[in-house]
Amino acid sequence: MSHLPLKGLKVIAIEQAVAAPFCTSRLADAGAEVIKIERPEGDFARGYDDAVAGGQSSYFVWLNRGKSSRILDLASTKGRALLADLLAGADILVQNLKPGALDRMGFAPSALRQTHPRLIICSISGYGETGPYAHRKAYDLLIQAESGLSSVTGGPEAPARVGISIVDIATGATAHSAILEALICRSVTGEGADIRLSMFDVMADWLTVPLLLQEGGRPPKRIGLAHVSIAPYGVFSTRDGTDMLIAIQSDREWQKFATVFLAQPEMAHDPRFATNVMRVRNRTETDALVASVFATLTAAEAEARLAEADVAFAAVNDMTALAGHPHLRRITVETPAGPVSYPAPAPIFKGAERRYGSVPALGQHATAVGDWGIGQ
Repeated sequence: MSHLPLKGLKVIAIEQAVAAPFCTSRLADAGAEVIKIERPEGDFARGYDDAVAGGQSSYFVWLNRGKSSRILDLASTKGRALLADLLAGADILVQNLKPGALDRMGFAPSALRQTHPRLIICSISGYGETGPYAHRKAYDLLIQAESGLSSVTGGPEAPARVGISIVDIATGATAHSAILEALICRSVTGEGADIRLSMFDVMADWLTVPLLLQEGGRPPKRIGLAHVSIAPYGVFSTRDGTDMLIAIQSDREWQKFATVFLAQPEMAHDPRFATNVMRVRNRTETDALVASVFATLTAAEAEARLAEADVAFAAVNDMTALAGHPHLRRITVETPAGPVSYPAPAPIFKGAERRYGSVPALGQHATAVGDWGIGQ
């Protein structure tokens, strides 16, 4: 394993749940020393479920590999003094306490930046630190609803939750990229950064296209496994009952699809279907035309014809299928209850393959009871 890019950097993570731990787990993967500060009762994500070996939480095992765990009671003088010592030697602070909580403890980011000008601070909150909702608690599903994401998710009958913690993950990934930008800037200027990031802002950014459609007089509709702006882009059933999802991305692709897959070359230039705008406008007819051909083919025949037409397609899988998928890459991490295998991080660094650190037990890396910072 070659030199990891963040080796030698120290990260203090005052974190819980998903967004901040997602960010810091990626920093740990890249070689940073990540010291996870936990309350005496631990990160509450440790109790989200008991699905993993030894009754451990799937969330915690996924998002806390490669970190050390230190218990600090930041309500105590001792705990705050120990945190101050840790920050004196840190490069990065990531925290997702309630807005203002760090300030009240005597660690306001503005003051920390004066004392430690090279320190990069990333503060994650639900709605930011100003504005009418700044005081509100915010969790993933709440932001899915408040931002409008749920209004464009699901089928026509009702809004739906995205099936993963998409707001938390998006926020963690955004925090990760912002911290890396700050590290690049620091390498040039020598100055750290004070980054403020809200879950609502992240999701609003990701919802730009639906918002622009709404403001352009074309409110997006919930259409299940289909695409609001592209057709045909959805699920069709074969003669033997297999669901296949296809995507036609351009008018050139449609022409080949009509000729090869539909075996109806005249449909390539039919005014109802010749352009994506018209195919979307005539979605019912477009989908009916495609469905009528799928219904005559077995799954094997449909797949062969789609491949011949160079059309993108996918199976409509579940988690059982993902578990056995031929493209699924896995890593194995050590946990307090033994090794656990789960999907590998997406980046592959050729010639610099990575090994991933273990998941810590609560307070595993305190040097002594007195080092926990519990009590006055």
